[in-house]
Amino acid sequence: MSETAPDELSRRLQIDGDDVLVLDIRHREDFEDWHIPGSTNIDVYDRLVSEPATAKDSLTELPKQKEIVTVCTEGVVSQTATDVLWEMGYDATTLEDGMSGWSRVHRHAAVPVDIDGQLIQITRPGKGCLSHVLISDGQAAVFDASHNLDAYETVIDEYDVDLVAVLDTHAHADHVSGGADLATRHNVPYYLHPADALGIDASPLEDGQTITIGTVEISVIHTPGHSEGSVSFDVGGTALLTGDTLFHESVGRVELGVEAGIEDSNVEANAATLYESLQRLLEYPDDILVLPAHDPGSPEPPVTATLGEVTDRNRDLQRSREDFISTLASDIPDHPPNFERVKRVNIGQESVADAELADLELGPNNCAAE
Repeated sequence: MSETAPDELSRRLQIDGDDVLVLDIRHREDFEDWHIPGSTNIDVYDRLVSEPATAKDSLTELPKQKEIVTVCTEGVVSQTATDVLWEMGYDATTLEDGMSGWSRVHRHAAVPVDIDGQLIQITRPGKGCLSHVLISDGQAAVFDASHNLDAYETVIDEYDVDLVAVLDTHAHADHVSGGADLATRHNVPYYLHPADALGIDASPLEDGQTITIGTVEISVIHTPGHSEGSVSFDVGGTALLTGDTLFHESVGRVELGVEAGIEDSNVEANAATLYESLQRLLEYPDDILVLPAHDPGSPEPPVTATLGEVTDRNRDLQRSREDFISTLASDIPDHPPNFERVKRVNIGQESVADAELADLELGPNNCAAE
């Protein structure tokens, strides 16, 4: 079996990518829902399952001068595609674990901020997730960690610092948080607002609280609406970690907690609450960086924008209060896959075996309102 590891494909696509063609053989609707940017879709999935040889006529136009990396959901049917391509004279390999493997890829880079230390952004291109690691005076704090803990251990080791705190902006709905596990591994506090820590042992966050990492102060801003316990973090007055409260071109959804049955609220009330939370963030200087917990597509770190830039291009911030509430309460996009279970896991009401995590998270991130 000839396979390409997800991290290796990520590295090649980052460097150039001209010598490789990513061939996604899944059904068209699955490809459109979630795929590796720049990949080519030829829907031969059913033929590869039933009669692989019949897929050859749809694959004859592929370029012979490029290595082809085949992709499906788990890397099983795509291996059949690789075998067929080899029979046709192509240089082909299979993406190990398919889109499930791609969702594990993490990349990191420094964020340009003026602090006594460094702020490192870790992106997860397969899910559009953004995490951050604050480093100052030999100490580190991790924000919005995924369950792929090695990505954070790599940064901690690279900078030779001690992890002293792990924090989540909220109980996520699109991916299982690794925050509590990372904190346990290092025997440090795990911080989550009590309104979201319904069944999990977490150090509480409250509005106005200050946490110091090295010489950098982090101020907690309670910004509910997307979830009741959503917070944003002011990092040294230079960056706002806004979680799913404020994205660069949208804002957080307001119905996920209600529909998951864990919030005693309603969508309209949440939309009104989110509007007020956003007004608090808009009081900050225009030059402060906005660093959300998600970005659509396949984010290349660092993904940044100033609050002034976000205000100019984010139409949700330009709506009146009435229009904002009406729009967010009525225009409901597709839900993140398995969001009810993911939410329950992240608030501590359900546990999930490690073997189930990949399947539970498979699919696109859909935490933005539009």
